[in-house]
Amino acid sequence: MAAPSQPQQATYDAIVIGAGIQGSFAAYHLAQRRRDTLLLEQFILPHSRGSSHGQSRITRSAYPRAPYAHMMPDSFHLWQRLEAEAGTSLYRRTGLVVLGPAGDPELEGCRRSLGTDQVLDATVLARRFPGLRLHAGEVAVWDGTGGVLFANRALRAVQDVFRRHGGTLRDGEKVLRIEPGAVLTVTTTAGVYQAPRLIIAAGAWTRALVAPLGLRLPLQPLRINVCYWREKEPGSPSAGRASPCFMALGLSRAPHGVYGLPALEYPGLVKVCYHHGSPTDPEERDRLPPGTP
Repeated sequence: MAAPSQPQQATYDAIVIGAGIQGSFAAYHLAQRRRDTLLLEQFILPHSRGSSHGQSRITRSAYPRAPYAHMMPDSFHLWQRLEAEAGTSLYRRTGLVVLGPAGDPELEGCRRSLGTDQVLDATVLARRFPGLRLHAGEVAVWDGTGGVLFANRALRAVQDVFRRHGGTLRDGEKVLRIEPGAVLTVTTTAGVYQAPRLIIAAGAWTRALVAPLGLRLPLQPLRINVCYWREKEPGSPSAGRASPCFMALGLSRAPHGVYGLPALEYPGLVKVCYHHGSPTDPEERDRLPPGTP
């Protein structure tokens, strides 16, 4: 990194702010297209301050919103292409079970997005996945494409391939100012950079970053708790043949959607969490407001 007394100055074809998975992939595609690209990250990599860290994420074809579902074939293809370029495995196909009350709008949207009748009744679900049970009036939808993305590994892979294509990644540089124009100027804690193209993928910091430009975006960062639960029967199918990921929608006993992943990250620990969070300031994420449960 450059010393503050000797700031970096350079011009690029494009600048991307934020080296999470969105910004890193945007930079990767720009570099593939032979654009001289600078990728800026305010924290030293790797870090756990944003929303792209951790070992696992669910990927799936079942989405309530049709545009997301329509994008998924291309998404899977892009992951496979990155795996080939990086020479590493980034995805484990486990399948995904979506559970919820019959007729629930989100559940029905997931079923339609799969394009085929993948409904599992209580008997079939109990036989295939003994750990999952339906209550009266509930149904399950099977997404055979679903599985686990290895998040940290994927982030490292796309950043490594980006650099291999000639991209420049500078971490530990917080953006202080953006000056619009035909050629934009981005000033950081360690340099001044210019480019005719700018992509902002700053996640929870986006609202504060663009406010000086007159953009008042209605973005509210959420603090998401991630929970791990010990398996009651160690050595269950997740130790060899992985159990499926699952999502539960519209449950009367849960105020928010619930999702879970098999015990792949830590032996004997299943990841089960609310698909929800509490409002927070990304600069104060570890400070809980009074009265927070």
